[in-house]
Amino acid sequence: MRIDLHTHTTFSDGTDTPTELLVNAKAAGLDVVAIVDHDSTLGWDEAEAAAHDTGVALVRGTEVSALYRGISVHLLCYLQNPEHSALLLQHEKVRDARVNRAQRMVEALTIDFGITWEDILEQTVEGTTIGRPHIADAIVAAGHVPDRSAAFATMLYPGSRYYVPHYAPDALDAIRTIRAAGGVAVFAHPGASDRGRVVSDSVIAEFAEAGLQGLEVFHRDNPTDQRERLTGLARELNLFITGSSDYHGDGKPNRLGENTTDPEVFARIEELGVTPVVRS
Repeated sequence: MRIDLHTHTTFSDGTDTPTELLVNAKAAGLDVVAIVDHDSTLGWDEAEAAAHDTGVALVRGTEVSALYRGISVHLLCYLQNPEHSALLLQHEKVRDARVNRAQRMVEALTIDFGITWEDILEQTVEGTTIGRPHIADAIVAAGHVPDRSAAFATMLYPGSRYYVPHYAPDALDAIRTIRAAGGVAVFAHPGASDRGRVVSDSVIAEFAEAGLQGLEVFHRDNPTDQRERLTGLARELNLFITGSSDYHGDGKPNRLGENTTDPEVFARIEELGVTPVVRS
């Protein structure tokens, strides 16, 4: 059984619609795929219908953007109650902050490159959680850089004159909210040191005390030394280990199924969540 528990659609920063993602997951030989759009569940219904059509089992979830003392922390939330009020409010606050931040970044880019808010909206569908990747896509479409990676490297990185931070909940509060909503909480790419600062072992232990249940160890952004560190820490803290692609369609080089999750871990996640896995 091949299981990929981290993918994104056009409802956040992926380029595949939910239907396209399920079709591509089947073509990639996956048996199970999770859609975890950033702070949004709007792609769930379309993905569920596509799961029935393709025969690929669907894990519904979100990726929650959070902070721990200034360090960016991404939390995968699987099989939660999508109507849980506190989690809905958390998602809404982050989405609103992303839009405000994007508008401020575009104001600066308009002066230097002529990028407008309408250019950003052309890179989205209705309901998309707008973020830096959509600004990057507009910069690419205008011909200023060849791809998203170049846009991030030259214009959209933290510290750039165009970069604006956005609100994100405290990571401990976010974990507690995920658990209160009946979701399964997994720390996404926790050793991705090339993305910026990573939290220490003691902080991950603090996350575990707050309700964290797993670590996404097998991810292309976790270097080998970080994978070894995280594997040992997971054993010590009794956290399960996942592997995922973090697929974004054409938005990133990550390919479906390039890292996968053990079927026994998947069974545990399914048992812990309150929303069922969708099967045909």
